[in-house]
Amino acid sequence: MKRLNLRRMAGLGVIVAAVGSLAVGGALEASAAASGTVKTAGDPLNVRRAPTASATAVKTVANGATVAIDCQVNGSSVTGTYGTSTLWDYVPALGGYISDTYVYTGSDTRIAPDCGVGTGSAQCADACAGEGQYRSSDSHFLVYDTNADGYSAVVAYWLKGGAGPFYVWNSGGEGTKVDKAVSVPHGGWVFYKVCVANYTTGKPDLKSCSDGLTDFAA
Repeated sequence: MKRLNLRRMAGLGVIVAAVGSLAVGGALEASAAASGTVKTAGDPLNVRRAPTASATAVKTVANGATVAIDCQVNGSSVTGTYGTSTLWDYVPALGGYISDTYVYTGSDTRIAPDCGVGTGSAQCADACAGEGQYRSSDSHFLVYDTNADGYSAVVAYWLKGGAGPFYVWNSGGEGTKVDKAVSVPHGGWVFYKVCVANYTTGKPDLKSCSDGLTDFAA
């Protein structure tokens, strides 16, 4: 059985609970990620932008490849080499998530922390058309619209101290992407959700929002 690898980091729940008053100080400490080996019937495995089987495949990873798993999260149910599970592995080097059912880790339990800080991307709930990603290197939001469902994809985000919500819209329709710079101080955090809504310059009626993610400006 593989030893559990832990990261020392600020938990998402702590940050969100204190959204109105928390002063975040200090950098997160990095540690070695857990590792696993991709095991399919031979075909490459899709890497998804979010932990659902309906999310966009951003690339593939070869059968037999070793991957460094930063964190794990529950998403849509998948049946793979190692049975049926809702567990997904976030692999930063691949820019997305892979189903844990196709990854040999030497353990029947989780081998990495829960995702939340620095996971970087999400899909709105109910397999809808909005996908979003925060690029911490230059503090940009990328908002994707993957289907013609009559709604605009939108990221709603909040900054340290509780300022927000602010919005980044993609109203361009199916197959489009919006890349927008947002002002987040160096080392500051941003909490966001990916949703769909009818475009408005006022307060939107957000629908099918993803769980919240927290990330940091590099």
